[in-house]
Amino acid sequence: MKNMMYVRGLLALMGLYDGVLGVAFLLAAPQLFDWVQVTPPNHFGYVHFSAALLIVFALMFFAVAMKPRANRNLLPYGFLLKVSYCGVVFWHWFLGDGLPGLWKPFAIADLAMAALLAWMYLSVRGPAGGERSGA
Repeated sequence: MKNMMYVRGLLALMGLYDGVLGVAFLLAAPQLFDWVQVTPPNHFGYVHFSAALLIVFALMFFAVAMKPRANRNLLPYGFLLKVSYCGVVFWHWFLGDGLPGLWKPFAIADLAMAALLAWMYLSVRGPAGGERSGA
């Protein structure tokens, strides 16, 4: 199915995107904040935890990319990750409360990814023949 090729490719790209961001902010957060001239939080633990979560989700996206039908049940969690980030960023952007520009392109990218994840969830069917495994 040609559709499945797109699903696998897009999920692999999402995994790569989240993984690269996660590793970058885990290993080089102070340098990244300096480079973009954004005031960091009062402790880098906040950034490191978020970065670690991105790495976990990257691994999830790679797992789903390998077996989209078998792991279809994980797609809503990826969708919720993207919607959560977009909700926070777009809310503060709308309020005009000084949200640094660093976070805005990621929110726009995540909005596109949320739409793609919703499409994938609707277009990828469960196991062949519609059978469901275990309760």
